[in-house]
Amino acid sequence: MKDRIRFVIVGSGWRSLYYVRIAKALPQVFHLCAMLCRTDEKAARMAQENGIHTTTSVSECMEYKPDFVVVVVNKASIAEVALQWLDKGFCVLSETPAALDTGTLARLREAEHRGARLVVCEQYRRYPSLSALRKIAQSGIIGEPTCLNLSVAHEYHGASLMRAFLDIRGFENFTVRAKTYEFPTTETLTRYDLFKDGRVAQKKRTVATFEFESGKVGIYDFDSEQYRSPIRRNTIRLQGVRGEMIDDKVYYLNADNDGVVSQITTNSRIVHTDSNNPNIAAFTEIQNIVFEGKSIYNPPFGLCGLSEDETAIATMMQKTALYSKGLEDSPYSLDEAVFDAYMAIILQRACESGKTEVSDFREIGL
Repeated sequence: MKDRIRFVIVGSGWRSLYYVRIAKALPQVFHLCAMLCRTDEKAARMAQENGIHTTTSVSECMEYKPDFVVVVVNKASIAEVALQWLDKGFCVLSETPAALDTGTLARLREAEHRGARLVVCEQYRRYPSLSALRKIAQSGIIGEPTCLNLSVAHEYHGASLMRAFLDIRGFENFTVRAKTYEFPTTETLTRYDLFKDGRVAQKKRTVATFEFESGKVGIYDFDSEQYRSPIRRNTIRLQGVRGEMIDDKVYYLNADNDGVVSQITTNSRIVHTDSNNPNIAAFTEIQNIVFEGKSIYNPPFGLCGLSEDETAIATMMQKTALYSKGLEDSPYSLDEAVFDAYMAIILQRACESGKTEVSDFREIGL
């Protein structure tokens, strides 16, 4: 138990509780030293509601000498707070995105060049289902990937997945054409509430085409209701020279150039909790994923009652601790995180201008 990974949480919003649940689910792996809150009132409430130690003292958090500090504040403040803790000499695991503007992205890269250790918790590539799909794609079964239709995650998360599935490495130039639409959609589930009264509201959907210098193409399609709504399905279609993957099926040519269709099989269980939040009251935990008779995913911590998102974050936390001790490379390089955030910025520009926008990495200090 003395070798547990020690961390401090800076921030007390909805997203901070993911790290709390991970620490409680894996007490043999993680030790949450404290949650740093802005006010005594918030600290008292978070302590009572979650059974954790909270504080408003930065110096107290520093005295714990955590392996890393989790920065999970609002998007507009993430980069500045991360820089503050980096300047104190701590390894930082920050929530996404790395930053919201190009100038701050350049500052983060400068901090890293001075020796700062920042890991942006871009977890989507480590989702059990998505990591399994990537493993199949990387096996070469469909050949070199060329075109991706991605409707899974928004902005920087979508950018990360797009580059991963298309095997875009380094700062490859790209162009973007994009438009945001509004459609009437029945509301169902928010972060906190479940609606069953059939209410309808206008919801945004962004469709964009990324064309990379290598000739590869990523088609981005994301609906603001997609993360939680039971009537908005996530989908991936990755085409390669010798086949394609569509969600849980793989279509490819075998060694004899005969067409083959193979199913990806996911085994899972439903985990029930005592939470009043409809998002957490019951969720799916993946037990294993099998493709053509071979297991391509098994839970890294065993079955411990974590969702896909929490499993992915826990893996990032574990690897960040190793990075902080110099035992492994960063689990997600800052260059990758900066690229994700920059793609999201250019995507927004394209939506606003209605024109084809072109990357220029000099904006972020390259």
